[in-house]
Amino acid sequence: MAGMLDRIKQFARSPQGRRAVEQARRAAADPRKRAQAQRLLGKLRGHR
Repeated sequence: MAGMLDRIKQFARSPQGRRAVEQARRAAADPRKRAQAQRLLGKLRGHR
């Protein structure tokens, strides 16, 4: 499991990872995107 965490940390430090993190932060700040994500998670968890 430590190898997986190292790979995630390495990705987060890469330029592509930084772009992904910034994109996720922008999406989380948008109320519509946040609601959309919560609906999707609810569906994945089996709630309606």
